[in-house]
Amino acid sequence: MHFKAAISAVTAAFIVSTLPSFAQSQPVLDETAIETAKVLRAAALNDNGAYVLLESLTTEVGPRLAGSEKERQAIDWAVAKFKSLGFDKVYTEPVKVPKWERLYEEARVVGPYAQPLHITALGKSVATPEGGVTAEIAHFATYEDLKAAPGDVVRGKIVFISNRMERHKAGLGYGPAVIARGRGASEAAQKGALAIVIRSIGTDSHRLPHTGGVNYTDDAPRIAAAALSNPDADQLERILKRGQPVSLYLDIQTKDHGTVEMANVIGEITGREKPDEVVILGSHLDSWDLGTGAVDDGAGVAITMATADLIKRTAPMAPRRTIRVVLFAAEEIGLVGARQYAEAHKDDLSNLIVGAESDFGAGPIWALAATVRPDALPVVDKMAQLMGPLGVIRADRPAFGGPDVGQLARVGMPVMDLMQDGTDYFDLHHTADDTLDKVNPDHLKQNMAAWAVFAYIAAEWPGRF
Repeated sequence: MHFKAAISAVTAAFIVSTLPSFAQSQPVLDETAIETAKVLRAAALNDNGAYVLLESLTTEVGPRLAGSEKERQAIDWAVAKFKSLGFDKVYTEPVKVPKWERLYEEARVVGPYAQPLHITALGKSVATPEGGVTAEIAHFATYEDLKAAPGDVVRGKIVFISNRMERHKAGLGYGPAVIARGRGASEAAQKGALAIVIRSIGTDSHRLPHTGGVNYTDDAPRIAAAALSNPDADQLERILKRGQPVSLYLDIQTKDHGTVEMANVIGEITGREKPDEVVILGSHLDSWDLGTGAVDDGAGVAITMATADLIKRTAPMAPRRTIRVVLFAAEEIGLVGARQYAEAHKDDLSNLIVGAESDFGAGPIWALAATVRPDALPVVDKMAQLMGPLGVIRADRPAFGGPDVGQLARVGMPVMDLMQDGTDYFDLHHTADDTLDKVNPDHLKQNMAAWAVFAYIAAEWPGRF
Protein backbone atom coordinates (compact mmCIF):
# COMPACT_ATOMS: atom_id res chain seq x y z
CA MET A 1 0.00 0.00 0.00
CA HIS A 2 1.30 3.34 -1.03
CA PHE A 3 0.25 6.65 0.58
CA LYS A 4 -3.16 5.98 2.17
CA ALA A 5 -4.13 9.42 3.39
CA ALA A 6 -6.12 9.38 0.12
CA ILE A 7 -6.78 12.53 -1.85
CA SER A 8 -7.76 15.96 -0.63
CA ALA A 9 -11.23 17.40 -0.23
CA VAL A 10 -10.41 19.68 -3.15
CA THR A 11 -9.85 16.65 -5.36
CA ALA A 12 -13.07 15.08 -4.07
CA ALA A 13 -14.93 18.23 -5.05
CA PHE A 14 -13.27 18.05 -8.46
CA ILE A 15 -14.59 14.51 -8.89
CA VAL A 16 -18.14 15.58 -8.15
CA SER A 17 -17.90 18.60 -10.44
CA THR A 18 -16.63 16.55 -13.37
CA LEU A 19 -19.18 13.73 -13.20
CA PRO A 20 -21.31 13.58 -16.36
CA SER A 21 -24.72 15.23 -16.18
CA PHE A 22 -27.86 13.58 -17.51
CA ALA A 23 -31.26 15.21 -17.87
CA GLN A 24 -33.31 12.03 -17.55
CA SER A 25 -34.39 10.75 -14.14
CA GLN A 26 -32.53 7.82 -12.63
CA PRO A 27 -34.14 4.36 -12.81
CA VAL A 28 -35.28 2.55 -9.67
CA LEU A 29 -33.21 -0.37 -8.45
CA ASP A 30 -35.05 -3.54 -9.42
CA GLU A 31 -36.28 -5.82 -6.61
CA THR A 32 -34.87 -8.81 -8.45
CA ALA A 33 -31.41 -7.26 -8.28
CA ILE A 34 -31.84 -6.68 -4.55
CA GLU A 35 -32.82 -10.30 -3.97
CA THR A 36 -29.88 -11.54 -6.05
CA ALA A 37 -27.55 -9.34 -4.01
CA LYS A 38 -28.88 -11.00 -0.85
CA VAL A 39 -28.21 -14.43 -2.34
CA LEU A 40 -24.66 -13.39 -3.24
CA ARG A 41 -24.11 -11.99 0.23
CA ALA A 42 -25.14 -15.27 1.84
CA ALA A 43 -23.12 -17.35 -0.60
CA ALA A 44 -19.96 -15.31 0.06
CA LEU A 45 -20.14 -15.99 3.78
CA ASN A 46 -19.78 -19.69 2.97
CA ASP A 47 -17.21 -19.32 0.21
CA ASN A 48 -13.51 -19.92 0.80
CA GLY A 49 -12.46 -18.71 -2.66
CA ALA A 50 -10.57 -15.63 -1.51
CA TYR A 51 -8.49 -17.54 1.02
CA VAL A 52 -7.68 -20.25 -1.52
CA LEU A 53 -6.43 -17.62 -3.97
CA LEU A 54 -4.43 -15.82 -1.30
CA GLU A 55 -2.81 -19.05 -0.12
CA SER A 56 -1.86 -19.86 -3.69
CA LEU A 57 -0.36 -16.43 -4.42
CA THR A 58 1.67 -16.17 -1.23
CA THR A 59 2.85 -19.78 -1.33
CA GLU A 60 3.57 -20.25 -5.03
CA VAL A 61 4.93 -16.76 -5.74
CA GLY A 62 5.66 -15.16 -2.36
CA PRO A 63 7.04 -11.60 -2.20
CA ARG A 64 6.52 -9.60 -5.41
CA LEU A 65 8.85 -6.61 -5.45
CA ALA A 66 7.98 -4.20 -8.27
CA GLY A 67 10.05 -4.78 -11.38
CA SER A 68 11.49 -8.06 -10.11
CA GLU A 69 11.27 -11.55 -11.52
CA LYS A 70 8.80 -12.28 -8.71
CA GLU A 71 6.42 -9.61 -9.99
CA ARG A 72 6.69 -11.21 -13.41
CA GLN A 73 5.83 -14.59 -11.88
CA ALA A 74 2.83 -12.98 -10.17
CA ILE A 75 1.60 -11.67 -13.53
CA ASP A 76 1.78 -15.19 -14.97
CA TRP A 77 0.04 -16.52 -11.85
CA ALA A 78 -2.80 -14.00 -12.19
CA VAL A 79 -3.36 -14.70 -15.89
CA ALA A 80 -3.49 -18.44 -15.21
CA LYS A 81 -5.89 -18.03 -12.26
CA PHE A 82 -8.27 -15.76 -14.17
CA LYS A 83 -8.36 -18.31 -16.97
CA SER A 84 -8.84 -21.28 -14.66
CA LEU A 85 -11.74 -19.48 -12.97
CA GLY A 86 -13.40 -19.04 -16.34
CA PHE A 87 -13.36 -15.25 -16.68
CA ASP A 88 -14.75 -14.20 -20.07
CA LYS A 89 -11.75 -12.03 -20.96
CA VAL A 90 -8.24 -12.21 -19.57
CA TYR A 91 -5.53 -9.88 -20.81
CA THR A 92 -2.57 -7.74 -19.79
CA GLU A 93 -1.62 -4.15 -20.50
CA PRO A 94 2.13 -3.41 -20.50
CA VAL A 95 3.59 -1.03 -17.93
CA LYS A 96 7.06 0.48 -17.71
CA VAL A 97 8.37 -0.08 -14.17
CA PRO A 98 11.58 1.05 -12.44
CA LYS A 99 13.51 -1.94 -11.08
CA TRP A 100 15.23 -1.45 -7.72
CA GLU A 101 17.03 -4.16 -5.77
CA ARG A 102 17.93 -4.44 -2.08
CA LEU A 103 21.37 -6.04 -1.65
CA TYR A 104 22.67 -5.47 1.90
CA GLU A 105 21.81 -3.41 4.97
CA GLU A 106 23.49 -2.96 8.36
CA ALA A 107 23.45 -0.34 11.08
CA ARG A 108 25.08 -0.05 14.50
CA VAL A 109 25.77 2.51 17.18
CA VAL A 110 29.50 3.18 17.49
CA GLY A 111 31.36 4.74 20.41
CA PRO A 112 29.42 4.94 23.68
CA TYR A 113 26.73 2.26 24.07
CA ALA A 114 27.85 0.46 20.91
CA GLN A 115 25.31 -2.09 19.62
CA PRO A 116 23.64 -3.31 16.43
CA LEU A 117 20.34 -1.90 15.19
CA HIS A 118 17.64 -3.51 13.04
CA ILE A 119 17.06 -1.52 9.86
CA THR A 120 15.72 -1.90 6.34
CA ALA A 121 16.52 0.24 3.34
CA LEU A 122 13.62 2.31 2.09
CA GLY A 123 12.43 1.45 -1.38
CA LYS A 124 14.35 3.21 -4.17
CA SER A 125 17.07 4.27 -1.72
CA VAL A 126 20.50 4.83 -3.18
CA ALA A 127 23.46 3.03 -1.64
CA THR A 128 25.91 4.42 0.87
CA PRO A 129 29.51 4.54 -0.31
CA GLU A 130 31.06 1.08 -0.51
CA GLY A 131 31.88 -0.02 3.04
CA GLY A 132 29.28 2.26 4.60
CA VAL A 133 29.39 5.62 6.31
CA THR A 134 29.99 6.58 9.95
CA ALA A 135 28.85 9.93 11.31
CA GLU A 136 27.34 11.65 14.32
CA ILE A 137 23.56 11.55 14.60
CA ALA A 138 21.46 14.69 14.21
CA HIS A 139 18.17 13.84 15.94
CA PHE A 140 14.82 15.46 15.11
CA ALA A 141 11.46 14.59 16.64
CA THR A 142 9.57 15.38 13.42
CA TYR A 143 10.08 16.15 9.76
CA GLU A 144 8.95 19.70 10.48
CA ASP A 145 11.78 20.06 13.02
CA LEU A 146 14.28 18.89 10.40
CA LYS A 147 12.86 21.36 7.91
CA ALA A 148 13.24 24.21 10.38
CA ALA A 149 16.80 23.30 11.39
CA PRO A 150 19.78 25.33 10.15
CA GLY A 151 22.18 23.57 7.83
CA ASP A 152 25.11 23.58 10.26
CA VAL A 153 23.14 21.34 12.64
CA VAL A 154 22.79 18.71 9.91
CA ARG A 155 25.82 19.04 7.66
CA GLY A 156 28.09 15.99 7.65
CA LYS A 157 25.80 13.98 9.95
CA ILE A 158 23.29 11.14 9.72
CA VAL A 159 19.78 12.44 10.35
CA PHE A 160 17.44 10.47 12.62
CA ILE A 161 13.70 11.35 12.66
CA SER A 162 11.85 9.71 15.54
CA ASN A 163 8.21 10.70 14.96
CA ARG A 164 5.64 8.06 15.94
CA MET A 165 2.59 6.92 14.00
CA GLU A 166 -0.72 6.87 15.87
CA ARG A 167 -3.02 3.84 15.70
CA HIS A 168 -6.46 4.45 14.15
CA LYS A 169 -9.23 2.24 12.80
CA ALA A 170 -9.25 4.12 9.49
CA GLY A 171 -5.46 4.51 9.31
CA LEU A 172 -5.58 8.26 9.84
CA GLY A 173 -2.22 8.29 11.61
CA TYR A 174 -0.39 7.27 8.45
CA GLY A 175 -0.52 10.55 6.55
CA PRO A 176 1.02 12.75 9.28
CA ALA A 177 3.78 10.20 9.96
CA VAL A 178 4.72 9.07 6.46
CA ILE A 179 5.93 12.51 5.38
CA ALA A 180 9.19 11.71 7.17
CA ARG A 181 9.69 8.70 4.92
CA GLY A 182 8.69 10.39 1.71
CA ARG A 183 10.37 13.79 2.08
CA GLY A 184 12.94 13.38 4.82
CA ALA A 185 15.84 12.22 2.65
CA SER A 186 15.79 15.15 0.25
CA GLU A 187 15.29 17.67 3.05
CA ALA A 188 18.23 16.21 4.96
CA ALA A 189 20.37 16.08 1.82
CA GLN A 190 19.70 19.74 1.02
CA LYS A 191 21.17 20.58 4.43
CA GLY A 192 24.26 18.43 3.84
CA ALA A 193 23.36 15.18 5.62
CA LEU A 194 25.26 12.04 4.64
CA ALA A 195 22.29 9.67 5.16
CA ILE A 196 18.96 9.42 6.98
CA VAL A 197 17.25 6.87 9.23
CA ILE A 198 13.66 7.19 10.40
CA ARG A 199 11.49 5.46 12.95
CA SER A 200 9.42 2.91 11.03
CA ILE A 201 6.05 4.15 9.86
CA GLY A 202 4.07 1.55 11.78
CA THR A 203 2.16 0.95 14.99
CA ASP A 204 3.77 -2.27 16.23
CA SER A 205 6.47 -2.87 18.84
CA HIS A 206 8.12 -5.78 17.01
CA ARG A 207 11.79 -5.64 16.10
CA LEU A 208 10.87 -5.70 12.43
CA PRO A 209 11.47 -2.51 10.45
CA HIS A 210 8.91 -1.22 7.94
CA THR A 211 10.09 -0.41 4.43
CA GLY A 212 8.25 1.82 1.95
CA GLY A 213 9.18 4.19 -0.80
CA VAL A 214 11.40 7.26 -0.46
CA ASN A 215 10.67 10.15 -2.82
CA TYR A 216 13.76 12.02 -3.95
CA THR A 217 13.41 15.52 -5.36
CA ASP A 218 15.44 16.76 -8.31
CA ASP A 219 16.86 19.72 -6.39
CA ALA A 220 18.77 17.72 -3.77
CA PRO A 221 21.54 15.10 -3.73
CA ARG A 222 20.37 11.53 -3.21
CA ILE A 223 21.42 10.02 0.10
CA ALA A 224 20.84 6.56 1.55
CA ALA A 225 17.60 6.20 3.50
CA ALA A 226 16.56 3.49 5.97
CA ALA A 227 13.95 2.72 8.61
CA LEU A 228 14.68 1.49 12.13
CA SER A 229 12.37 -0.99 13.81
CA ASN A 230 10.29 0.78 16.44
CA PRO A 231 12.08 -0.86 19.41
CA ASP A 232 15.42 0.14 17.92
CA ALA A 233 14.21 3.70 17.43
CA ASP A 234 13.20 3.72 21.09
CA GLN A 235 16.63 2.38 22.02
CA LEU A 236 18.40 5.02 19.97
CA GLU A 237 16.35 7.76 21.62
CA ARG A 238 17.30 6.45 25.07
CA ILE A 239 20.97 6.41 24.08
CA LEU A 240 20.77 9.98 22.82
CA LYS A 241 19.20 11.09 26.10
CA ARG A 242 22.43 10.09 27.88
CA GLY A 243 23.75 13.43 26.64
CA GLN A 244 26.84 12.26 24.80
CA PRO A 245 27.42 12.61 21.06
CA VAL A 246 26.32 9.39 19.37
CA SER A 247 27.59 8.14 16.02
CA LEU A 248 25.99 5.64 13.69
CA TYR A 249 27.53 3.27 11.19
CA LEU A 250 25.24 2.69 8.21
CA ASP A 251 25.91 0.41 5.25
CA ILE A 252 23.14 0.13 2.66
CA GLN A 253 23.84 -1.44 -0.71
CA THR A 254 21.16 -1.27 -3.40
CA LYS A 255 21.05 -1.36 -7.18
CA ASP A 256 18.99 0.56 -9.73
CA HIS A 257 18.44 -1.59 -12.82
CA GLY A 258 16.62 1.04 -14.86
CA THR A 259 13.20 0.44 -16.39
CA VAL A 260 11.67 -2.94 -17.22
CA GLU A 261 8.32 -3.98 -18.66
CA MET A 262 5.69 -5.46 -16.36
CA ALA A 263 1.90 -5.44 -16.78
CA ASN A 264 -1.46 -4.68 -15.26
CA VAL A 265 -3.50 -7.89 -15.33
CA ILE A 266 -7.22 -7.71 -16.13
CA GLY A 267 -10.01 -10.25 -15.91
CA GLU A 268 -13.58 -9.49 -17.00
CA ILE A 269 -17.07 -10.89 -16.57
CA THR A 270 -18.82 -9.56 -19.67
CA GLY A 271 -22.06 -7.65 -19.17
CA ARG A 272 -25.14 -9.11 -20.84
CA GLU A 273 -26.68 -5.82 -22.06
CA LYS A 274 -24.02 -3.10 -21.79
CA PRO A 275 -20.69 -4.88 -22.13
CA ASP A 276 -18.83 -1.64 -22.89
CA GLU A 277 -19.90 -0.12 -19.57
CA VAL A 278 -17.55 -1.22 -16.80
CA VAL A 279 -17.48 -1.53 -13.01
CA ILE A 280 -13.87 -1.67 -11.82
CA LEU A 281 -12.68 -3.76 -8.87
CA GLY A 282 -9.06 -2.83 -8.16
CA SER A 283 -6.12 -4.08 -6.11
CA HIS A 284 -2.36 -4.27 -6.65
CA LEU A 285 -0.37 -7.36 -7.50
CA ASP A 286 3.10 -6.28 -6.36
CA SER A 287 4.30 -6.21 -2.77
CA TRP A 288 7.39 -5.32 -0.79
CA ASP A 289 10.09 -7.96 -0.50
CA LEU A 290 10.33 -8.47 3.27
CA GLY A 291 7.19 -10.58 3.82
CA THR A 292 5.00 -12.46 1.37
CA GLY A 293 2.56 -9.63 0.69
CA ALA A 294 -0.43 -11.43 2.18
CA VAL A 295 -2.00 -8.37 3.79
CA ASP A 296 -0.62 -5.74 1.39
CA ASP A 297 -2.07 -6.44 -1.08
CA GLY A 298 -2.51 -10.16 -1.63
CA ALA A 299 -5.75 -9.98 0.33
CA GLY A 300 -7.10 -7.32 -2.04
CA VAL A 301 -6.11 -9.37 -5.08
CA ALA A 302 -7.89 -12.40 -3.65
CA ILE A 303 -11.01 -10.49 -2.57
CA THR A 304 -11.57 -8.77 -5.92
CA MET A 305 -10.88 -11.89 -8.00
CA ALA A 306 -13.01 -14.13 -5.80
CA THR A 307 -15.89 -11.63 -5.72
CA ALA A 308 -16.17 -11.48 -9.50
CA ASP A 309 -15.87 -15.26 -9.67
CA LEU A 310 -18.66 -15.65 -7.08
CA ILE A 311 -20.97 -13.40 -9.11
CA LYS A 312 -20.19 -15.37 -12.26
CA ARG A 313 -20.95 -18.69 -10.52
CA THR A 314 -23.91 -17.65 -8.37
CA ALA A 315 -25.97 -14.95 -10.08
CA PRO A 316 -28.75 -16.35 -12.32
CA MET A 317 -27.29 -14.43 -15.28
CA ALA A 318 -24.44 -12.04 -15.93
CA PRO A 319 -25.14 -8.50 -14.72
CA ARG A 320 -26.01 -5.81 -17.25
CA ARG A 321 -22.56 -4.26 -17.20
CA THR A 322 -19.10 -5.75 -17.34
CA ILE A 323 -17.25 -6.35 -14.09
CA ARG A 324 -13.56 -5.71 -14.63
CA VAL A 325 -10.98 -6.81 -12.06
CA VAL A 326 -7.74 -4.85 -12.47
CA LEU A 327 -4.61 -6.05 -10.68
CA PHE A 328 -2.30 -3.06 -10.88
CA ALA A 329 1.46 -3.34 -11.27
CA ALA A 330 4.12 -1.62 -9.19
CA GLU A 331 1.89 0.25 -6.74
CA GLU A 332 4.37 0.21 -3.91
CA ILE A 333 7.05 2.23 -5.67
CA GLY A 334 4.76 5.05 -6.80
CA LEU A 335 1.39 3.91 -8.21
CA VAL A 336 3.16 3.15 -11.47
CA GLY A 337 0.66 0.73 -13.01
CA ALA A 338 -2.35 2.77 -11.90
CA ARG A 339 -1.03 6.04 -13.27
CA GLN A 340 -0.29 4.46 -16.63
CA TYR A 341 -3.71 2.76 -16.63
CA ALA A 342 -5.49 6.06 -15.92
CA GLU A 343 -3.56 7.77 -18.70
CA ALA A 344 -4.37 4.97 -21.16
CA HIS A 345 -8.10 4.98 -20.32
CA LYS A 346 -8.81 8.67 -19.68
CA ASP A 347 -10.71 8.99 -22.97
CA ASP A 348 -13.07 6.15 -22.01
CA LEU A 349 -14.41 7.75 -18.84
CA SER A 350 -18.03 7.68 -20.01
CA ASN A 351 -17.84 3.88 -19.95
CA LEU A 352 -16.10 3.64 -16.56
CA ILE A 353 -19.26 3.63 -14.48
CA VAL A 354 -17.82 3.31 -10.96
CA GLY A 355 -14.84 1.75 -9.24
CA ALA A 356 -13.51 0.70 -5.86
CA GLU A 357 -10.28 -0.74 -4.50
CA SER A 358 -9.33 -3.32 -1.88
CA ASP A 359 -5.93 -2.28 -0.50
CA PHE A 360 -6.13 -1.91 3.25
CA GLY A 361 -5.41 -5.42 4.41
CA ALA A 362 -7.74 -8.23 5.40
CA GLY A 363 -9.74 -6.67 8.22
CA PRO A 364 -13.55 -6.64 8.10
CA ILE A 365 -15.40 -3.91 6.21
CA TRP A 366 -17.25 -1.56 8.53
CA ALA A 367 -18.41 1.37 6.36
CA LEU A 368 -19.32 2.31 2.79
CA ALA A 369 -18.43 5.74 1.38
CA ALA A 370 -19.22 7.14 -2.05
CA THR A 371 -18.37 10.02 -4.37
CA VAL A 372 -21.16 9.87 -6.94
CA ARG A 373 -23.95 11.99 -8.43
CA PRO A 374 -26.47 13.14 -5.82
CA ASP A 375 -29.30 11.32 -7.59
CA ALA A 376 -27.35 8.03 -7.34
CA LEU A 377 -27.08 8.23 -3.56
CA PRO A 378 -30.27 6.22 -2.94
CA VAL A 379 -28.62 3.25 -4.68
CA VAL A 380 -25.50 3.67 -2.54
CA ASP A 381 -27.71 3.82 0.54
CA LYS A 382 -29.39 0.60 -0.56
CA MET A 383 -25.98 -1.05 -0.95
CA ALA A 384 -25.11 -0.01 2.61
CA GLN A 385 -28.46 -1.33 3.84
CA LEU A 386 -27.77 -4.68 2.17
CA MET A 387 -24.34 -4.71 3.80
CA GLY A 388 -25.87 -3.88 7.18
CA PRO A 389 -26.14 -7.52 8.36
CA LEU A 390 -22.36 -7.74 7.78
CA GLY A 391 -21.73 -4.92 10.26
CA VAL A 392 -21.36 -2.20 7.62
CA ILE A 393 -22.66 1.34 8.08
CA ARG A 394 -23.05 4.21 5.62
CA ALA A 395 -20.00 6.48 6.00
CA ASP A 396 -20.46 10.24 6.35
CA ARG A 397 -17.42 11.13 4.24
CA PRO A 398 -16.78 11.10 0.47
CA ALA A 399 -14.94 8.21 -1.15
CA PHE A 400 -11.44 8.59 -2.57
CA GLY A 401 -11.09 5.33 -4.46
CA GLY A 402 -7.89 4.07 -2.86
CA PRO A 403 -4.39 4.69 -4.19
CA ASP A 404 -4.74 2.92 -7.55
CA VAL A 405 -8.41 3.36 -8.44
CA GLY A 406 -8.02 6.86 -7.04
CA GLN A 407 -5.95 7.71 -10.11
CA LEU A 408 -9.11 7.17 -12.17
CA ALA A 409 -11.08 9.21 -9.64
CA ARG A 410 -8.70 12.09 -10.26
CA VAL A 411 -9.74 12.20 -13.91
CA GLY A 412 -13.44 11.95 -13.11
CA MET A 413 -14.57 8.35 -12.50
CA PRO A 414 -17.13 7.90 -9.68
CA VAL A 415 -15.76 5.83 -6.81
CA MET A 416 -16.77 4.06 -3.63
CA ASP A 417 -14.72 2.98 -0.60
CA LEU A 418 -15.48 -0.27 1.18
CA MET A 419 -13.73 0.79 4.37
CA GLN A 420 -11.88 -1.94 6.26
CA ASP A 421 -10.95 -2.01 9.95
CA GLY A 422 -7.27 -1.10 9.86
CA THR A 423 -6.65 -1.02 13.62
CA ASP A 424 -3.78 -3.49 13.36
CA TYR A 425 -2.96 -3.04 9.66
CA PHE A 426 0.09 -0.88 10.32
CA ASP A 427 1.49 -3.48 12.71
CA LEU A 428 2.20 -5.59 9.62
CA HIS A 429 2.43 -3.06 6.79
CA HIS A 430 5.67 -3.29 4.75
CA THR A 431 7.33 -5.70 7.22
CA ALA A 432 8.57 -9.28 7.25
CA ASP A 433 5.46 -10.03 9.34
CA ASP A 434 3.14 -9.55 6.34
CA THR A 435 2.44 -13.26 5.94
CA LEU A 436 -0.57 -15.52 5.42
CA ASP A 437 -0.94 -16.56 9.07
CA LYS A 438 -2.03 -13.00 9.93
CA VAL A 439 -5.15 -13.30 7.74
CA ASN A 440 -8.49 -14.39 9.23
CA PRO A 441 -10.37 -16.46 6.60
CA ASP A 442 -13.73 -15.37 8.03
CA HIS A 443 -12.80 -11.73 7.50
CA LEU A 444 -12.08 -12.49 3.85
CA LYS A 445 -15.55 -14.01 3.52
CA GLN A 446 -17.12 -10.90 5.08
CA ASN A 447 -15.17 -8.74 2.63
CA MET A 448 -16.37 -10.86 -0.28
CA ALA A 449 -19.96 -10.54 0.89
CA ALA A 450 -19.79 -6.74 0.99
CA TRP A 451 -17.91 -6.55 -2.31
CA ALA A 452 -20.43 -8.85 -3.97
CA VAL A 453 -23.25 -6.48 -2.99
CA PHE A 454 -21.36 -3.47 -4.33
CA ALA A 455 -20.15 -5.08 -7.56
CA TYR A 456 -23.41 -6.76 -8.50
CA ILE A 457 -25.69 -3.80 -7.75
CA ALA A 458 -23.32 -1.38 -9.52
CA ALA A 459 -23.18 -3.62 -12.57
CA GLU A 460 -26.89 -4.52 -12.62
CA TRP A 461 -28.50 -1.13 -11.89
CA PRO A 462 -28.99 0.65 -15.27
CA GLY A 463 -28.53 4.16 -13.86
CA ARG A 464 -25.43 6.33 -13.75
CA PHE A 465 -23.25 7.04 -10.76
